[in-house]
Amino acid sequence: MTSSPSIKEASRACFPRCCPNQLLEEHSISPSRYDFIAATTCSLHPNAPFTNHECLPPLEHSFSNMKKAFPNYLETDRADRIRDQEYSLSNHVCLDYIGHGLFSYSQQLHSNAPFFSIRYKSVNLYAQITHGGPEPEFETTIKKRIFRFMNVSSDDYSLVFTANQSSAFKVLAESYPYPNLLTVYDHQNEAVEPMVDNCRKRSGWVDSAVFSWPSMRIQSKGLRKLVVTKKKKGLFVFPLQSKVTGSRYSYLWMGLAQENGWHVCLDANALGAKDMETLGLSLFQPDFLICSFYKVFGENPSGFGCLFIKKSTSLVLKNSNTNAGVVNIVEASNRPLYLQASGSINRGKTVLSNQETLEIQEIGDRKDEVSFLDIKSRKKERNSSGDIEFRGLDNADSLGLVLISSRVRYLVNWLVNAFGSLKHPHPENGGVPLVRIYGPKVRVDRGPVVAFNVFDWKGEKIEPTLVQKLADRHNISLSYAILKHVSFVDKSSEERERSVEVKSFESSMLTKKKDRLDLGIPVIMAALGFLTNFEDVYRLWAFVSRFLDADFVEKERWRYMALNQTTVEV
Repeated sequence: MTSSPSIKEASRACFPRCCPNQLLEEHSISPSRYDFIAATTCSLHPNAPFTNHECLPPLEHSFSNMKKAFPNYLETDRADRIRDQEYSLSNHVCLDYIGHGLFSYSQQLHSNAPFFSIRYKSVNLYAQITHGGPEPEFETTIKKRIFRFMNVSSDDYSLVFTANQSSAFKVLAESYPYPNLLTVYDHQNEAVEPMVDNCRKRSGWVDSAVFSWPSMRIQSKGLRKLVVTKKKKGLFVFPLQSKVTGSRYSYLWMGLAQENGWHVCLDANALGAKDMETLGLSLFQPDFLICSFYKVFGENPSGFGCLFIKKSTSLVLKNSNTNAGVVNIVEASNRPLYLQASGSINRGKTVLSNQETLEIQEIGDRKDEVSFLDIKSRKKERNSSGDIEFRGLDNADSLGLVLISSRVRYLVNWLVNAFGSLKHPHPENGGVPLVRIYGPKVRVDRGPVVAFNVFDWKGEKIEPTLVQKLADRHNISLSYAILKHVSFVDKSSEERERSVEVKSFESSMLTKKKDRLDLGIPVIMAALGFLTNFEDVYRLWAFVSRFLDADFVEKERWRYMALNQTTVEV
């Protein structure tokens, strides 16, 4: 594929400081990448592969091997100190959260922490960004902090708060004048669905990039054709990485789209802490950018979304109607809510007395205030909005981009390699893989999330929701997702013949091609953040290895019946 002159120039300018995979076409792996892959492979040596969960090396031994393979991991111990001091994650492995946390766990426990809320307002989006009028210092302070954390300039962009990320997409869809949509998602994205529905109601066309099975790489030729040859342009919605498979995409697609008359919406929800610092936004400024902020690790995930609008693009929204979902962030009343005196906590969820619960209901019934979030202030008394402290964002800033990206890179690649070491014993072919990974395998530039499924010794997939339930009973939180827009290129491969996904594919051969590409493939996903540690990924590996025991699921069923707990339905 021939890149345009401006993309080639931007590539030369950005390549030294941006993500390694910056070009639209595939690049060969440099020697340093080979060294990284070799180190990852050695992180389990000489014990791999494993055909019995009881043969796994202990945690301490595995950690020692990992540190030998990645000696620089020790330089990330500051993240461990922050985790120990400010987060209560010692007994629970939290791998079900992708997003930016505003606060640290310790802030939730601070009994004098005031709350703020979001207040809905019906407003024309264009009027809001052009004639919004003065805003409270409280909201201005929050905006400034988010601009800084996201590495976005307030000189170039306006920021509108929404109730959540789904609301941000919905507000943009309702305001954007052209009903045509092109997306790049390898999974079912509920937040984007309102945008898809809006386009279809307006008789626009909706299309998507297609992804090759099982690597989940973009089929570049097809996407380029859509971007370049579509006569009626519209909105190109583009994430820099998949929040399900960890596949990363070159942001040069944004430049190609802009050159061909598209407005570009950058979905930054899947990016981790500090990832925005890797982007050449000064070269490829998206017209819109959407991200969201939550509390801590998805616990009590009240929060808000952010819709950034490039000021030079805002005129395209001039005919927008009133938009539901736009909010103000306001200080709470003088009646803050507090934890019980005992400070009881259930996985980070606030436990309140009956009286306090009534107060929540009373306030929640008011249509203009919802979604309470606590902020720890640097002063004990009622303080000025300039004293707001964002410990979650501050912690990420204190660690920095290099340390965070290195730490997560070591852990996610170790986990991918460890999954690959688990095999059902088979005398003829040396073992049947227990785990199948969808998306990139061991790569220096893969994203910090792994999509996978577990298969029994006969090659039959174990229902992902069952694996998720069993993981939760072992204090491991995983997510569930559905892969979409998949193209099966290799129709004769052995893997394809024995997989449950392929059976569903074959049964639809008489349907339309587009319907076949829309087949959904359920998967489990494990997301790693900058506070994830080695014990977290080891415990997940050890849990998954239990499925090497053909009777594991049945044993779990009887164990929980004996404990008089709800049984796991198979």
